[in-house]
Amino acid sequence: MTTITNYPLLVGALTFVGLGLAELTGKHLLRGRREREGEIREFGLVMGASLTLLGLIIGFSFSMATSRYDQRKSLEEAEANAIGTEYVRVDFLPAADAARVRTLLRDYLAQRTLFYRTAGESALARIDADTARLQDEMWAAVRAPAEANPTPLLALVVGGMNDVLNSQGYTQAAWWNRIPAAAWGLMVAIAVCCSWLVGYGARRLTPEPVLMLVLPLVVSISFFLIADIDSPRGGVIRVEPKNLVALAQSLRPR
Repeated sequence: MTTITNYPLLVGALTFVGLGLAELTGKHLLRGRREREGEIREFGLVMGASLTLLGLIIGFSFSMATSRYDQRKSLEEAEANAIGTEYVRVDFLPAADAARVRTLLRDYLAQRTLFYRTAGESALARIDADTARLQDEMWAAVRAPAEANPTPLLALVVGGMNDVLNSQGYTQAAWWNRIPAAAWGLMVAIAVCCSWLVGYGARRLTPEPVLMLVLPLVVSISFFLIADIDSPRGGVIRVEPKNLVALAQSLRPR
């Protein structure tokens, strides 16, 4: 499910087609059978309860997606703040070490910005490799002077670098935190059942074809929106690295 939900348009299209077929199946199933007394009322209760449950599950999943999106935005801001703070703290290092760490931080900032804007797997692999390399170099660059002259001010620099490295890990974890496949499976199963019930209820009527498309269309749009917000790279709604870009512009050598 995770692979499919990386493509929100595909999720919406498959949902629309699948629910439409479920309606047609329900409409033509047992077409000639006679209805028992009271069956219409019982059927209305079942369909109403099913549609209510579907609405609750969609709302719950939308809430999960938006909370994860907000978390990714907050962590982007926190990452920019950590890098900017450490850039100032390196003034406590010797001049040569401070210049090297500033250069590494600017290069690291460029890689973090690319992380938010890149979607290709091969490009992301290169970004991850460059990020890991720069992290090793930055840590070594602050560790050496701190070991040579362990003072409270240099400990502050080391702590700031630790925050920079940790912020990247928190961000990566948030991007991996997606809506569980079980939640998607539950939504799909309930949506199919609701569509089947709508089609089954329409077998004794002759509704307009446009009305039969309302439920598949509404649910497919809902699924598309949830998948779009939940997909950090495949959706239209993405977290823009505004804070990282603004920080990079302010740190350009003059």
